[in-house]
Amino acid sequence: MSATSNPIAMPLRHQLVRRLVQLHVGLVCYGVSMALMIQAKLGLDPWDVFHQGLARRTGLRFGLVVIAVGVLVLLLWIPLRQLPGIGTISNAIVIGLVVDLAVALLPTPHPLAARWAFLIGGIVLNGIATGLYIGARLGSGPRDGLMTGYVARRPGRSIRLVRTGIEVTVLTAGWLLGGTVGWATLLYAVAIGPLAHVFIPLFSVRGPAVEHPPVEADAAPAVV
Repeated sequence: MSATSNPIAMPLRHQLVRRLVQLHVGLVCYGVSMALMIQAKLGLDPWDVFHQGLARRTGLRFGLVVIAVGVLVLLLWIPLRQLPGIGTISNAIVIGLVVDLAVALLPTPHPLAARWAFLIGGIVLNGIATGLYIGARLGSGPRDGLMTGYVARRPGRSIRLVRTGIEVTVLTAGWLLGGTVGWATLLYAVAIGPLAHVFIPLFSVRGPAVEHPPVEADAAPAVV
């Protein structure tokens, strides 16, 4: 008589192509979502307020600023002993390239209803994009890694409080630099958590189950 066979997960390396495709689809969607919120002109999320403020002060394209800030944040990983993954490097580069392209291609809506449609669509797409690129499990983005690395080096600190502290800091700096704070800033802060809660598990890559060879009852450990 044999015990019931147990499924085990195959290593994720066997799904690398699928994960790379999912990662980059997510990053492209993330860049488009940022462009939608920019074109809505109703405010931006905290990091993008900072990016926009820097872009206005320096005269650089928004996407180039996103890339530059991502690289600078990656340098902060060094004292935190964080190691970037493929997804980390792609995140730092792809999103900035896509957001500039999308801003150039998207129309600028003028009716208020159209601007709100751009905003809501951008926030929802941002949540989907977050689920896609995080769910690919190829490394966190530079800004998320800064938060998790800080908490890992200082056990007992609340991830929520650390994230809030970082985002309030960049939001304030961005506003002082001339970035746009508005309804989008508040709506994003309220909505992105629940959206990520839905889409990260939905798109998380799991190893396909394979049947483990049956274990004979005589060889199985005893249950006390």
